[in-house]
Amino acid sequence: MQHPFINDLSDKSLEDLQTSITDLMKKLNFAYSMQNGPMIHQISMVLESYKAEHNKKMDEIMKKQNIQTTVSVEKEAKK
Repeated sequence: MQHPFINDLSDKSLEDLQTSITDLMKKLNFAYSMQNGPMIHQISMVLESYKAEHNKKMDEIMKKQNIQTTVSVEKEAKK
């Protein structure tokens, strides 16, 4: 579930998104260490929003570079 107050992250660069994700992970670890359930829930939702935007941008880059993300593993027929 994405955070309801995070509207549009499309203006952020990949580097900004990654920096924010790293920072949010540190905050999430702190929330877990303090056993603060509401804070864990809020940070998790924000983190999911940032990760979704990061994945979207990475998918766009892979499409532009024509990088295949699937591997075909088929058995060759014997001759």
